[in-house]
Amino acid sequence: MEAPIYHLEKVVRVKADDVEDFTGPLDLILSLLAKNKMEIQDIQIAVILDQYLAWMDKRRSMDLEVASEFVTMAAQLMFIKTRMLLSIHDEEAISELDQLIASLEEHQRHESYGRIQAIIPLLSDRYTVGRDYITKVPEHLPVNKVYRYNHKPEDLFRAMTSVLERIDNQLPPPMSAFEGIVGREPYPVSDKAGEIIERLRRFGVTRFHALFKGNRSRSEIVATFLAVLELCKARRLQLAGTETDCTVTSTGGGDEDFEFSADTY
Repeated sequence: MEAPIYHLEKVVRVKADDVEDFTGPLDLILSLLAKNKMEIQDIQIAVILDQYLAWMDKRRSMDLEVASEFVTMAAQLMFIKTRMLLSIHDEEAISELDQLIASLEEHQRHESYGRIQAIIPLLSDRYTVGRDYITKVPEHLPVNKVYRYNHKPEDLFRAMTSVLERIDNQLPPPMSAFEGIVGREPYPVSDKAGEIIERLRRFGVTRFHALFKGNRSRSEIVATFLAVLELCKARRLQLAGTETDCTVTSTGGGDEDFEFSADTY
């Protein structure tokens, strides 16, 4: 004899995880508004009604009970949608929609108030706990810069080995790698003094700032400045004017040689 087969349809009801329970139709509509990112005032009856009916059909397909109040709200939504499709300026449909919006807003305020009331005891208890604590400002700790740790030689060797391993034992580049990048070009002050004297012989007078035009390095700029100082000391040049507008003229001194205190820079 074959084993009997038992059919458990309509005996055991399984609740699907994706079918959420709501305490009323207003909760369902508010959930659909949040799902569609709509404000209550901007409710779209057509979109909400389709999703509302889809929720009801899903519950029926899972053999779950649908309360009569959900059916009543579905009929009301369908009525509003039908009247607004027939006439946008239907006063009765607009009045029904305004009542629905007012009911949703009132229900939302009631839910918010309920959530606030539920959290008040927890906040009150936390306030009571915190009220019994006395705090003080942080204390200033003196800074001691004396290194007071003792390390074994093998620890220092291990740390140095770790550093060398991180840099892949790379040696510093040779000095030839810096040629053309870092260097110092000495510029003779005597040569620059001769250039200044020759310029004044040709033009007679020039501006102080013009002496530095064409200088190609910092060394040449410093040599120019030192040459002007040495020529003024030897009474070969005369400076006149202000700090911003200074002229340089030759005093017409002799061409005899003179020594500089700084030969090159």
